[in-house]
Amino acid sequence: MSYFYVFLTIILTVYGQIAIKWQVLKAGALPEDAASKLHFLFHLVLNPWVLSAFLAAFLASVTWMAAMTRLQLSHAYPFMSLAFVFVILLSNVFFGEQVTTLKVAGIVLVMLGLAIGSQG
Repeated sequence: MSYFYVFLTIILTVYGQIAIKWQVLKAGALPEDAASKLHFLFHLVLNPWVLSAFLAAFLASVTWMAAMTRLQLSHAYPFMSLAFVFVILLSNVFFGEQVTTLKVAGIVLVMLGLAIGSQG
């Protein structure tokens, strides 16, 4: 069950990143002047999708605490690197961001690091 909590932590974290990026893209560029920036960010923070991303971050913390009751931090934390992999892949799917050769090499290195770091 502990690995399920780790998996939920990763999924909730990735969801939050994707949801925020989606809403930021819809909102447009950050204005230049301070008052407009504050207004822009205030409205973005009140956006239901952004609020759901904040809730996902909170729930990710809760599921991480549940995982930590049974797993060693040094064993479980390398699995969080999967969030980077999923964000890169989903940013390509949802936002058309390029998956370059260097990003693929990075994903491979992350996966190798996960395989090595999670041992024992």
